[in-house]
Amino acid sequence: MRILLSLALAASAVTWLAVTPVQADTPVTYTDEGRALFRFEVPDFWTLRTGGPREIEDTNLGDARAVSRVMGIRPVTDDNVWMGFVSPSRVSSIQGGLRYLEDIDKFLVKDPTVTSKSDTRIGGRPAQVIRGTGNRDGRGVNFTATVIDLPRDRVAIGVAILRDGADPSYVDALNAVFASFRSLQ
Repeated sequence: MRILLSLALAASAVTWLAVTPVQADTPVTYTDEGRALFRFEVPDFWTLRTGGPREIEDTNLGDARAVSRVMGIRPVTDDNVWMGFVSPSRVSSIQGGLRYLEDIDKFLVKDPTVTSKSDTRIGGRPAQVIRGTGNRDGRGVNFTATVIDLPRDRVAIGVAILRDGADPSYVDALNAVFASFRSLQ
């Protein structure tokens, strides 16, 4: 009798797990000076790396640029895809975000060629998306750069880079990250 009861409980637990949707992506919050600006979800089996404010310099030009905290994600076992978010201080509009991208583009992709631009909404917020091609570390890449308008005179900038030959299913994962984006202001 005890064995039958245990089997019945185990069977009901398996049934419950089978019908309950599982969402295991990890929510991440981008903050600046203690203020939460936005959040997004990192897919399972991807790593998150964060950096604080710093200056980066183009060694060929000797040209330094201030960069706010960058949150970068990529699959644990594959470096053919990368996505990063930043909310630069003193950038308060989509147009300002586009100028910021022009200023730092040489640090992201070499010889970029824009293939399309579009206005859209991400997380319910106005956004502009720029898609293109170029190269990075000697390999061809496709990129998507997105400027998302945030309340209180801020923007979020998301950049996704997919190297030539990368698994095309990563596009779905990158789109899911953008779909999870929410302003927290």
